[in-house]
Amino acid sequence: MSLLRRLANLLRSNRHARDLDREMTFHLHERADDLVAHGMSREAADQEARRRFGNYASQKESTRDADIFVWLDTLVDDIRYAARTLRNAPGFTLVAILSLALGIGANTAIFSLINAVVLRSLPVKHPEQIVQIVMADSNPTFTNPIWEQIRDHQTVFDGVFAYSAKQYNMAPSGETRPAAVHMVSGDYFRTLGVQPIVGRMLTMSDDQRGCPAIGVLSYAFWQTEFGGKQDVLGKTVSLNTFPVQIVGVVQDGFVGLDVGQAAQIFMPLCSVAILRGSFASLDARSTWWITIMARSKPGESVEHMTAGLSTIAKGVFQSTVPEHWRQELKERYAKNGLMVREAATGLSDLRRKYGKALYMLLGIVSLVLLIACANVANLLLARAAVRQREMAIRIAIGAARARVVRQLLTESLLLSLSGAAIGLLFAQWGSRLLVRFLSSSGSQIFLDLALDRTVLAFTVAVAIVTGVIFGMTPAWRAARVPPNAALKANGRGIIEGHGRFALGKILVASQIAISLALVVAAGLLISTFRNVSTLDAGFKPADVLLVSMQRTGVPPSKAEAMNASDEILARVRAIPGVASASLSSVTPLGGTSWNEEMLIDGYSPATEDDGVAYFNTTTNDYFNTLRTPILTGRDFNASDRIGAPRVALVNETMARKFYKTPNAVGKTFRYRVGARASDPVEIIGVVKDSKYQTLREKTLPTAFMAIAQDSDRIGVNMELRVPSGASTAATQVRAAIAAVDPRMSTTMTSFETQVASSLTRERLLATLSGFFGGLAILLSMIGLYGVLSYNVARRRSEIGVRMALGAGQRRIASMVLGEVGGVIVTGFAVGIVLSSLSTKLIATFLFGLEATDRATLAGSMAILVFVALLAAYLPARRASRVDPIEALREE
Repeated sequence: MSLLRRLANLLRSNRHARDLDREMTFHLHERADDLVAHGMSREAADQEARRRFGNYASQKESTRDADIFVWLDTLVDDIRYAARTLRNAPGFTLVAILSLALGIGANTAIFSLINAVVLRSLPVKHPEQIVQIVMADSNPTFTNPIWEQIRDHQTVFDGVFAYSAKQYNMAPSGETRPAAVHMVSGDYFRTLGVQPIVGRMLTMSDDQRGCPAIGVLSYAFWQTEFGGKQDVLGKTVSLNTFPVQIVGVVQDGFVGLDVGQAAQIFMPLCSVAILRGSFASLDARSTWWITIMARSKPGESVEHMTAGLSTIAKGVFQSTVPEHWRQELKERYAKNGLMVREAATGLSDLRRKYGKALYMLLGIVSLVLLIACANVANLLLARAAVRQREMAIRIAIGAARARVVRQLLTESLLLSLSGAAIGLLFAQWGSRLLVRFLSSSGSQIFLDLALDRTVLAFTVAVAIVTGVIFGMTPAWRAARVPPNAALKANGRGIIEGHGRFALGKILVASQIAISLALVVAAGLLISTFRNVSTLDAGFKPADVLLVSMQRTGVPPSKAEAMNASDEILARVRAIPGVASASLSSVTPLGGTSWNEEMLIDGYSPATEDDGVAYFNTTTNDYFNTLRTPILTGRDFNASDRIGAPRVALVNETMARKFYKTPNAVGKTFRYRVGARASDPVEIIGVVKDSKYQTLREKTLPTAFMAIAQDSDRIGVNMELRVPSGASTAATQVRAAIAAVDPRMSTTMTSFETQVASSLTRERLLATLSGFFGGLAILLSMIGLYGVLSYNVARRRSEIGVRMALGAGQRRIASMVLGEVGGVIVTGFAVGIVLSSLSTKLIATFLFGLEATDRATLAGSMAILVFVALLAAYLPARRASRVDPIEALREE
């Protein structure tokens, strides 16, 4: 019989049974009629036909087994019975499913992020063929001249393309409205195999010097900005006040190759000259802004492609040497090489920053799930005691022990799969919440968290493994019930002996051990967040408003930019409530940096990096606004302008490193500008050390130059200290800026928000580890309470006898608490070992303390002892109040 027919018979089992009855009855009647025709009486013929046919029920059963999938039919019966059994115990079922839903859902939520950030392939044609070209020193970005050389001379790939992710302003003035723009080469869409749903894609003919400003919209941007209307072609979008004509809309789901970021507009690479007002970026040989990707030929290995690129690398770099570099750098540059990396999953700074953290969180929630499994296993052990007569009767009437185990495992798997179904809903909500957690006001994270086959397979696999983990031991123990003992009238207590309770205590001790490891890890990560967020960063961000200003449209001349900045600063300082204000080119922790190679008489750097210092240009009052003390010397003043001797303030680290003194006032330095040295810069003050790029960094040597002596300033940042509240000054600041230059766009944020954004990873780890550590404690508390309550109920008669013989309430309570002590000691012994292993894995995430911090371990143990005693209090109290007469009467 065909597989489909057997499956159909299984789905219509009642009809199939009726068909079998009719067929077998017809066969009996035919045989009886044949016997009657040979001279037998009807009654004798019917009896002989039945005798020759054999056992009717057995024949029907064997025929039915041949016509259906027996194992599947049995499984369906097991599921139906398991569902009825669980429905009849709603309290047990609800607690078990919710515990598992929380554990499985948390694992699925974290895995969904890992899948979106690390594992998921790009939504393009044959993503496994997509590779990235990088320099031999792993530098992932290139200049446009290098890109053009590779594009024109490579023969290794089926196609190469380049792109660069930029932010451009859609607002003509006022508050900035950023758009995520990807500048792409002409072969970008063709090589990726991405198709339009409206209009056309960009082609090679669009990417030529002098190209018009045209663009292709992402599907989401098309929906939000144009309502998904088909007449979008020919309309324009304003970027930096330049109109960009729309020629197409890309297919839904494709938002570029940078995981975590969503491109909204795709423009030809050549159009950067329009938006920036010159061809400088296209011609510059030392401006690194382009990412180069390729599609490999079928079957090509990374090694073979790298070898193929090596044949053109020498010519590529020799023909693109930056002219203004000094000779030794030119020689080193010309010797560069090219290599290939697999890029089927795209590129991502998010992956670099959070990949390890997400895997660590997956480990943490896996341990929480193990604790939940131990709780459910304890519930099943207690439930097995209630069902022992049922299991014994099954075995006594012929059920194989393996069959009983399978039935109980079916119940366990039904519990875990039900928990997984609810957990998926929790995971969808939780993963989106985590993405919002990772996002900040200045950096919105985009991830495709749609449920796909990978996430679904992970969830089902976790559910099955979980069901087997917590269900196997209770099922095996329940199947080993002696039938003869269970069928005795006084069969109570057959499997309630010491072994059952000992297993429960082992499970609880395991919960405590795992909880200790989780609580220690949470304590270390929370302490890290506290250490980083409360350290003395060298500035006070409270009440400080940061304003980023950028002129839209054609850039002003240098003189116009300087005059406009000076007037804006004067107007802002006059706003009531503004205590102080300043301008700078870099704001602390703002994500941008500027460093130069120092040239200082008497200082010989051990390495090239050892001679680097970081720079900022500021006006006077910068240090007053940020509350960074000037330790010696003076601030900038009106005399520090273009034409006057160049001056700077330096931080303590720079003074000690390069001049071996805390007071470097009067000293001078130069820094390298291309192949030459800068004019000498005199140090007029030393300021307190402050953080530059991150709060975790070792303080960097930093020089603060006078912004009035920097003729290249166009876009600057403004810092305002507003004691009455930063938000109160925002409207007046915008009005002051617009009064000076209506085309000036602004982005405002509080300094506290910028500092908080720099701590996103630390806050994520501290918050989630603390939450899951607390959840582990709660589950362990519930598990200990359940085991002790079960033990008190099991030993009720024994306690009654002890009290009848003179044992007092305190003695009985001490007996129960003594059992708790043994469980705690055992759990701590194992937990300390687990903690030492787990803390090694999180050592790289710590700051300001060691992974072996004894105070954190002691505090974690104290918390667990308190929680354990709290969980034991009610069972101990209940045991001490047992009425001996009632207990003995029950016996």
